[in-house]
Amino acid sequence: MNLMKANAELFRRTPDETFESLQALFEHCDQQRNRSTDRWFAPREISATVSDNVLRVTLGTDGAFLRNDWSFSQLCRLASVNKETVNRLSPKTAGLVLSETLPKGSKPFQFFTEERRVRSLHGSVYTRLWNADLVSMLREFAVDFQPPQKAVTGGTGLYAGEQDFFAFMIDPLAWIEIEGEAYAPGFFCWNSEVGRRSLGIQTFWFAQVCGNHIVWNANDVCEFSSKHTSKVQDGLSCHGAR
Repeated sequence: MNLMKANAELFRRTPDETFESLQALFEHCDQQRNRSTDRWFAPREISATVSDNVLRVTLGTDGAFLRNDWSFSQLCRLASVNKETVNRLSPKTAGLVLSETLPKGSKPFQFFTEERRVRSLHGSVYTRLWNADLVSMLREFAVDFQPPQKAVTGGTGLYAGEQDFFAFMIDPLAWIEIEGEAYAPGFFCWNSEVGRRSLGIQTFWFAQVCGNHIVWNANDVCEFSSKHTSKVQDGLSCHGAR
């Protein structure tokens, strides 16, 4: 079996989402956590406003916030309107459409903001797992693992963007023989603080990693994933699976 997860990440990540070490990745994730806040508001307290010809989301008395592509997608789903259609409208008209279609209920939603930008919005059952906590676990328990060789594009296997996190690590000194061939252990790990993807890990033994971060001839491949519910923190206890 050849594994393509790291290859797919390699070609979708920008340089500002790429990190040279777990330490650098942790510092980025920890700073992002420190800049972020959960704000709870009922839909009836939410409105869409326009300032400087830019559509913003006003959250009760906390004021107006910018939005990114992911949180805008979630806002359109909450309002039951087509995102592509709203994107074709002027900011003023888009604001009127959202103000007219957003629900007016009293059940609060979780608005996850980083400084003055909405990163995501969720219902009450969503439970966040911080990327910084996941990287801390890797630093503590995956002490013999390191990122693979740098890819031909400069990708390192360690990524964190606006929507999600991904790590590809191997132990280059733990080679064993399986049916006459040499294999070393590795794993992929991923998470999203904004609900873009589940928490997950895929472990394996590999024969080779190429310059495009394709894992060749993988054996004993195991995968675990967990949704972001109240038990998502339990996923961190699976570090001992290999």
